[in-house]
Amino acid sequence: MLVTDSRKVKKGDTFIALRGVDTDGHDYIEAAIDNGASKIICETGDYPVETVRVDNTNQYYLDYIYDTYYDKVKGLKLIGVTGTSGKTTTCFLVYNMLKDLGCKVAYIGTIGFYMDDFVRELNNTTPLIDELYGILSECVDNNMEYVVMEVSSHALDLNRVYGLEFDACGFTNISQDHLDYHKTIEAYASCKVKLFHMLRGNRNSVINIDDDYSSMFLVDGNNNVTISENKGDVSIYDIKLTNLGIDFKFDYLGKSYSKTIDMVGKYNIYNYMMAVMLINSFGFSIDSILSLDVKAPRGRMEMVKFGTNSIFVDYAHKPDAVRKVLENAHEFCKGRIITIIGCGGNRDSLKRPIMGGIASDNSDYVIFTNDNPRNEDPNVIMNDILEGVHNKNYEVIFDRKSAIDKGVSMLSDNDVLLILGKGHEDYQIIKGVKYHLDDMECVNEAIKKASV
Repeated sequence: MLVTDSRKVKKGDTFIALRGVDTDGHDYIEAAIDNGASKIICETGDYPVETVRVDNTNQYYLDYIYDTYYDKVKGLKLIGVTGTSGKTTTCFLVYNMLKDLGCKVAYIGTIGFYMDDFVRELNNTTPLIDELYGILSECVDNNMEYVVMEVSSHALDLNRVYGLEFDACGFTNISQDHLDYHKTIEAYASCKVKLFHMLRGNRNSVINIDDDYSSMFLVDGNNNVTISENKGDVSIYDIKLTNLGIDFKFDYLGKSYSKTIDMVGKYNIYNYMMAVMLINSFGFSIDSILSLDVKAPRGRMEMVKFGTNSIFVDYAHKPDAVRKVLENAHEFCKGRIITIIGCGGNRDSLKRPIMGGIASDNSDYVIFTNDNPRNEDPNVIMNDILEGVHNKNYEVIFDRKSAIDKGVSMLSDNDVLLILGKGHEDYQIIKGVKYHLDDMECVNEAIKKASV
């Protein structure tokens, strides 16, 4: 068996020394041999077991995975969605709507691997290449026809989707994220464009052209369908936002349509319409798609009513996503907007003051709290956040559950409470230790306390 992690090597395995961003597998060859490796694939070095030297172990491994799996999985109809925000919602809508249309479909993304009634957690939005091809192989074994997947910038840059060809893909938007890795937003956007050069067949793509970076994704030779409020192939208008849903109309190919969706936030119109047009690219009629009921995935503006107040749990953890959530809350909120938010540790620190400023400037009151400090000092994270805050409408409560209790207790009349950052996640990582913590569970417990 070919193994990439020396800790997982068993007697008789072959260990391949891959070079990563932060680690080099060549440093673990001796450990792999101690664990029983009988063969080493590497770029340099002499070892007391059979040794195969290659020019590039990473490329060797990519080719090995492709050669092992591709013939089996190439018949799957692959749908890929990339962008900073909206990937999960768009893909999950596609997944559920295709299911309702009677298709055998699987989903791969931030909230896990979904196939029929089976759900499995994943470590990455787009799994590592060996895991991804293994999942696609599972899909074939279970007679899946379609697979819709989120494709992250890291996945594209690190070749996690190497060799795959997509039947349709969508671009949601670009805003600041992962600049600790990509360094510039232009490099970040360019990385995502790679997906649009991986199309096959009719080369169908759906593009949100209201985004400033959209022109980069209009690749020559692709069948580009554009979405916009005023200038796209799909033209959206007459939008009515409430705290319970959205009414809107759109024109496409000379015909007018109207739709009500049980989702909040103007940005969800784009997510929904992208899902509709991706499904339409496979021959399903617009009318048949619009007839389906839809709901957002867990932790994406997931709502609980508390008297006249609305409480939303959302995954927004990037500046643009936080801004959009708050802007849309202002569209339907009749009372105050109270926001609970933090920033993750060991991640892009540049966005922390930006997010702090956005939350404070667009909320009546903010409770800043922990959001996976991981191995970083929560005080350092909080100081970074507060550098961008120039108002006095906030307090700091490091314990996230206590912060949620406080937020719920503050609700009065037609207020909106936004709990941002973790969404579907059911854990908190503090000093490297993973604890169970689910925002929605905390909300329900806080409501019970407040109702006594």
